[in-house]
Amino acid sequence: MNAIAEALENLPLIDHHCHGLMRSELNRPDFELLATESDWPEPAGQTIFDSPFGISVRAEVPPLLGLDRHSDADTYWQARAALGQDELGRLLMPKTGIDTLIIDSGFRSTNILDLDEMGAVSGARTFEIIRLESVAESIITQTDAAGFRNRFSDELGRRAEGAVGFKSIIAYRYGLDFNPDKPTDAEVDVAAGEWLSEISASGRARLSNPVLLRYILWAAVDFKKPIQFHVGYGDSDINLHRCDPTQMTEFIRRTVDTGVQITLLHCYPFIREAGFLAQVYPHVWLDTGAILNYTGASAVRLVRDSLELAPMSKVLFSSDAFGLPELFYCGALVWRRCTAQVLQDWLDADYIGQRDALRYAEMMGRTNALRCYNLDE
Repeated sequence: MNAIAEALENLPLIDHHCHGLMRSELNRPDFELLATESDWPEPAGQTIFDSPFGISVRAEVPPLLGLDRHSDADTYWQARAALGQDELGRLLMPKTGIDTLIIDSGFRSTNILDLDEMGAVSGARTFEIIRLESVAESIITQTDAAGFRNRFSDELGRRAEGAVGFKSIIAYRYGLDFNPDKPTDAEVDVAAGEWLSEISASGRARLSNPVLLRYILWAAVDFKKPIQFHVGYGDSDINLHRCDPTQMTEFIRRTVDTGVQITLLHCYPFIREAGFLAQVYPHVWLDTGAILNYTGASAVRLVRDSLELAPMSKVLFSSDAFGLPELFYCGALVWRRCTAQVLQDWLDADYIGQRDALRYAEMMGRTNALRCYNLDE
């Protein structure tokens, strides 16, 4: 093993964007849905174990269960099911080498482990990211249209006290081509009334009103804490062409001097666009997030793309793992290997020296996140 790979293998990582593990046992169909961004099961006769992520799982996890590498899907599943979701989490999470989890707690929160439980399973320290849309959805039926602004502001302030940042899923609910203007109070009141009418008709409090999505985003800016944005690849809710981060360039321009940091998550297939924004704007950061798990053996090209233009000081590691310990384990493993390969290629070409290569590895895996989220070692 070369010095770069060894350093990355032993580096305690900060996973700056992830979720909790499922707290219940999983059957195979549930597992296969959690192992993809799709909302539908694989067609009859097909399995997610033949996807890039499934191939990675069958290569890397079986030896930890007493199986051979590249086990077939049925053999792996039988061993996993015999061990159980909880025990697999306790086995795999410490082996990720992640010592800090920054957790988005706002998605399916009743079905997943909370921050304290994630800390107990992983041995890592945990911090919370507040999902803006979830906060709005939690309070909308407790107020009327005229009271929405104050009720949301109070709740967001309360939640922000214990959090290190926020997350916006405006890419899912509208698109990143949103109007960058901060809406007026009158516009927000009208939009809140429209949303309450929708809830009354549908019985579902799902925020998709573009005025309110902009309002909660600008409300978060005032706290001067990092705001994570889902970018690009995601589940079937998104329209991918509207998730290019350059479409929110004007919002980025307007927040340069606010004290807020903007982190772009996943970014596929807009990794180069995200790198451009991270180079041009001082408060923009990026990661390759979930996409490394879902591209498997091809992931090194995406890591290379993420380092093509962005400063080394603006690149972060995340797994975006949700539900499955395999997503944490393989996500960290793939990121370490791909980053080591890219840095080693540069070193072999004498493009960088070994001291810089080692320094960049530590920056991207750890110290950049400490700076971005204002964390202590």
